Amino acid sequence: MHDLHHFFEERHFIESGHLPRYDAHQWGAQLHFATQDDLHWEEADVVLLGCEENRNLPAGSHPGPDAVRAQLYQLYNWQPDIRITDLGNIRRGATEADTRAALRMVLHEILVSGKRVILLGGGHDLTLQQYEAFKKEKKIINATVADMLIDLEESEAVGPHSFLMDMLTGEPNFIRHYTHLGFQSYHVNPHILETLDKLRFDFVRLGRLRQEMEEAEPVLRASQLFSLDMNAVRYSDAPANTGGSPNGLGGDDACQLMRYAGMSEEMKSTGMFGFDPARDKHGMTAQLMAQMIWYFVEGMALGRREAPLKDRHEYAEFHVRFTSNDTTFLKSKRTGRWWMQLPDNRFVPCSYADYLYACKDKIPERWLREQERVG
Repeated sequence: MHDLHHFFEERHFIESGHLPRYDAHQWGAQLHFATQDDLHWEEADVVLLGCEENRNLPAGSHPGPDAVRAQLYQLYNWQPDIRITDLGNIRRGATEADTRAALRMVLHEILVSGKRVILLGGGHDLTLQQYEAFKKEKKIINATVADMLIDLEESEAVGPHSFLMDMLTGEPNFIRHYTHLGFQSYHVNPHILETLDKLRFDFVRLGRLRQEMEEAEPVLRASQLFSLDMNAVRYSDAPANTGGSPNGLGGDDACQLMRYAGMSEEMKSTGMFGFDPARDKHGMTAQLMAQMIWYFVEGMALGRREAPLKDRHEYAEFHVRFTSNDTTFLKSKRTGRWWMQLPDNRFVPCSYADYLYACKDKIPERWLREQERVG
């Protein structure tokens, strides 16, 4: 591992002083804190990383991973078998490009070490650094973003409303599939949806997502990268999100998405962005983000219970014929999750609704989209 000490702030939040005395079962007493004197994460299952780069956020914004930590450390740890290391914050560079380069280097080191990371931003365009860690390894991935906007504007410079253009269309490209969750139609140019559709990417508007939240689970199960802008959460539940809306996901919805992300064995990089503690009434947004991390870790514990697909005795098999296609659906006896078989014999994550649709002699949309990507 490269020497990364100079990429991190000299003082970790845990060393800031004036912190409460934590109960032995609270996270503040159980996490491993990677300080300048002890900067390692070899024993961790998941690492927590902050990046306070805020030059792309509105004037006066002060993104604060430490405000989330203050709430997170007070939560009780119900999953002591999941080892968590808090790496602290990336040092702010002389320029935005310097900070991005440092973040990219650290995320890449975490990726090659085989650890999972939860990144606390910062502007939503830091998602690009999440992606570039995979790109450096030439690893083709599925990426999922939850955001009320679709940041696909054309711009000469990469910014919070244009970073997806570089991520999805830049060459060489390592995005196999992209899914956008929770966009709000009145904030999105319809031509952007046409562009995503031409690229054979998927997008789910807010209303449908809230009605069928369980449909997001197979999407996240198949993803390696997940990025969530806090503006996807309605203002009343997250008053410190930057540029939010009276409509959006509820706090419980956001926790559910993070739980799904944690359950995914494929998920390697999860980011939470767009938080301004200067506007956080009673610390509600910081509390919500801390609880979202708590649910991610609970999801990791649940995901560990899953048996390998090769252990067929751990799965119920359902053989279905639809529109001249014979396929097999598998349902886990441990977690209740579903998979479906494609013509090339691969099993891909799916939902119970996909199985019911196939039973009606109809082609599940998820099956059809997978076939399009193979073609």
